[in-house]
Amino acid sequence: MSNPILVTGGTGALGRQVVSQLVAAGRPVRIASRRERPAGDTVPYEWATVDYKTGAGLAAAVSGVSAIVHCAGSYFDTSVEDALVPVAIAADRPHLIYISIVGIDRIPFGYYKAKLAAEQVVIGSGLPWTILRTTQFHDLVFRAGDALSRSPIVPLPAGVPVQPIDSAEVADRLVELAAGPPAGAVPDMGGPQVRDATELVRIYLRSKGKRRLLLPIRLPGKAFRAFKNGYHLSEDHAVGRITFEQALSTPVGGKR
Repeated sequence: MSNPILVTGGTGALGRQVVSQLVAAGRPVRIASRRERPAGDTVPYEWATVDYKTGAGLAAAVSGVSAIVHCAGSYFDTSVEDALVPVAIAADRPHLIYISIVGIDRIPFGYYKAKLAAEQVVIGSGLPWTILRTTQFHDLVFRAGDALSRSPIVPLPAGVPVQPIDSAEVADRLVELAAGPPAGAVPDMGGPQVRDATELVRIYLRSKGKRRLLLPIRLPGKAFRAFKNGYHLSEDHAVGRITFEQALSTPVGGKR
């Protein structure tokens, strides 16, 4: 049997889809999670509980794996990558596949700056690596709609386009990359349509039977202008097939 593929953040929204597809394909899988394995979980994968702050459990998680699909991360720093990389180097130098975001090198937004810094950690690690950038997931719009709808008035950035892609399609691509050789920076993945963010939130709220006043607002600063200019889009790589409406009509089924 081949060595397992490690999925960091394997219990997250994207990571668990990667794990599910690897298991379905009969590939040996190991999950790295900050949480303990749930009682009664009988899915045929290995489980490693890790603490990225202290490094506890990381050596065991990385030991013997052929590749790491890196879906875990910190929001505004590189602490996860800084902890993971030296342990992977000390092990068998597995292929490191990193999921990133289109436009992080063009938009001065705090989270994007952290993602760009994490990319640099991966590139400079000395490990064989592959980086995939994608546009935003449909799920992000769903979560934003849920969070914003707690108020009767929903403020939204005016005139900002989005190109959402289905996370299951991204998981497909990550599984494909994990099975192949290191490829460096691979072509971006963009969703099938460029839409107005306000329009998508309106569609989402309507689907949930929620009536809210949507208030488009203009925000100051370079980051808002960059989003308004579409620097986070990848229209030349609109490879996604599942539209926002199709994703919205998908039963929960563990995906969303």
